[in-house]
Amino acid sequence: MGITTIALLLVAVILLVWSFIKSREKTKKSIKVATNMGKGIAVEIISILALIGLFLTLVPPETIRNVLGGTSVPMATLISAAFGTVTLIPAFVAFPLAASLVDQGAHLVSMAAFITTLTMVGFITAPIEIEYFGKRFTLVRNVLSFAAAIMISFGMGLIL
Repeated sequence: MGITTIALLLVAVILLVWSFIKSREKTKKSIKVATNMGKGIAVEIISILALIGLFLTLVPPETIRNVLGGTSVPMATLISAAFGTVTLIPAFVAFPLAASLVDQGAHLVSMAAFITTLTMVGFITAPIEIEYFGKRFTLVRNVLSFAAAIMISFGMGLIL
């Protein structure tokens, strides 16, 4: 464990003890709520990780290398960006997935495009966004976010 992790755990324990001293009942209730939320999230995370593991098992590394890390970085980047646009998984799951794909031969630029479009472009959530903000706003925001995600991914390629 790193020093930052230890420091954060220490602060959390101190604050929990302080909360318990201040109000035992509220602290117990909060811990119960957090535990129930954690159980619900854990099921989702395990399911997503199982699907990712299945994907990585069924798709040969050569295919990943050819499609996402082949000689045409711009094409691999657009393919990854398209997948990121229509994928609805939490970012904290996308990072390990991207790392696994890089280990299998995917290009860093294409994985940067996948993660940035995943977090910035809301194709799956567009109907809800249209309901609250309108079609024009949703379209403009998603197009600009997609373009920005592509620029960010190529910038990451220059940096890394």
